Amino acid sequence: MHSAITTIGKTIEDQLKGRDLLTLLDYTSEEIDYLLQKALIMKQEMVAGKMPAVLQGKTLGMIFEKHSTRTRISFEVGMNHLGGHAMFMHAKDLQIGRGEPISDTGKVLSEYVDGVMIRANSHEMVKELAKHATIPIINGLTDIFHPCQALADLLTMIEVKGTIRGKKLAYVGDGNNVAHSLIIGAANMGMHVAFASPEGYACNQNLFMKAQKIANANGGSLIQTNNAIEAVENADVVYTDVWTSMGQEEETATRLQVFNDFQVNDELVAHAKKDYMFLHCLPAHREEEVATSVIDGTNSYVFQQAGNRLHAQKAVLATLL
Repeated sequence: MHSAITTIGKTIEDQLKGRDLLTLLDYTSEEIDYLLQKALIMKQEMVAGKMPAVLQGKTLGMIFEKHSTRTRISFEVGMNHLGGHAMFMHAKDLQIGRGEPISDTGKVLSEYVDGVMIRANSHEMVKELAKHATIPIINGLTDIFHPCQALADLLTMIEVKGTIRGKKLAYVGDGNNVAHSLIIGAANMGMHVAFASPEGYACNQNLFMKAQKIANANGGSLIQTNNAIEAVENADVVYTDVWTSMGQEEETATRLQVFNDFQVNDELVAHAKKDYMFLHCLPAHREEEVATSVIDGTNSYVFQQAGNRLHAQKAVLATLL
């Protein structure tokens, strides 16, 4: 693994240095695989007590419009591990909270910090920030994408399953930002993805078709259905997320009713392979989108998955910055 990174990966590392990470659609399958392999190596090194200070003297600005546990802590700890510094900034405390153009903010931050991670409401705003900044911009979550989560998801699958090319991933639930980045990442890895949601709650169809082409090019496949059992049948990985995301709170009552038949419970996962792994990006609402017996069961890897946010993001930071 080390030799692959060194011999053929050096060119990829050069390609990635200074890049933004707004969506995995901007990355090739080889570039995504490189980041995953680097994350595996960096995690092994950390366990062995080795944490090279490759970002010593560098600062990551972190802008938050939304609440966060895993994103904030993993990025901050990751920068510390790499010898750098992370600076927390809530959007309401910055001048963008008083109407400063995001273009001006991007230009100003480029004078102070070496990169920006932003967790925002609008993906268009993050694109505008990246357009005017001269430093790497990393998407910590927007309304459409969550690429850092997808990298941690794939990393966890690789750790548990070994090679994931040809494996079946079933996603059951809402076609949200997590789902979008997950299917794009899995498509790049040559997985067979089955996406199940109630009618009217599927993924963005333009993004779905792009992911479908990527899957086909990598020997995988991507289908969508309104039948959760069909999606989970013979699955290696079963994934779900909350039915009501941040900003959709007024839809809670409706969504609880609409998604009632899409709970990941013992009856549903009985259709998956016996050694299936369950994943959830957290926070989870037990007895809503997932039964307690599943998320706290022996097939659940949700806390290893959460921990891998740190390692996947360290690989991103060490490479881009």
